Amino acid sequence: MSNRRDFSRQVLAAGAVLAAPKALLAQAGAPVEGQHFVKLSTPASVSLPTPDKKVDVVEFFWYGCPHCNNFEPMLEGWVKRLAPDVSFRRVHVGFGAQHQIHQKLHYALEEMGVLPTMHRKVFAAMHAPSNRRQLISDSEIKAFGTESGIDGAKLVETMKSFGVNTKAARARQLTDAYKIDGVPALGVQGRWYTSGSLAGSLERMVSVADFLIGRARG
Repeated sequence: MSNRRDFSRQVLAAGAVLAAPKALLAQAGAPVEGQHFVKLSTPASVSLPTPDKKVDVVEFFWYGCPHCNNFEPMLEGWVKRLAPDVSFRRVHVGFGAQHQIHQKLHYALEEMGVLPTMHRKVFAAMHAPSNRRQLISDSEIKAFGTESGIDGAKLVETMKSFGVNTKAARARQLTDAYKIDGVPALGVQGRWYTSGSLAGSLERMVSVADFLIGRARG
């Protein structure tokens, strides 16, 4: 897992991407507070878009994190299996200057309405062996956007907009409220969070989040 202090660790072996979280949970036993997940002393804010959504789930990530890139296919499969009452959203962390550039890239893509098609492309640009881009300069981001089929100049301009700065600031506030110091991590209902390091693996992190979703309903 990547954290504020060390972003150069080797990529964790994600194992079988399609592993069944509930089966892993049954094998390892029920998650333990303070060991596999953390309960917040002060609850973080919850965002539920519609009345039918009852449980707020947040993934905290960074585009430059190899573990987040590794986790993405597993995460997408898990999100598709979430119950209808669960609201899922991604929050890009802004630990330092480089993270904040990528944070603004994420929210600029959202503001432009192209995030669903561009999200995985950003990961690929940064982590695919044929690319390995850093995406930290205006010129590099502009070129990436243009090559990806969107308006690269508009992308750079949008990154500097009031709307993106506001979203980025809110993302940092929520990251601090959850006391996140490493990614990827999953927050549930503003009350608990787990991570690969806490849970023991990326697969186990998902199963712990399933457990916490059940606790949130209770």
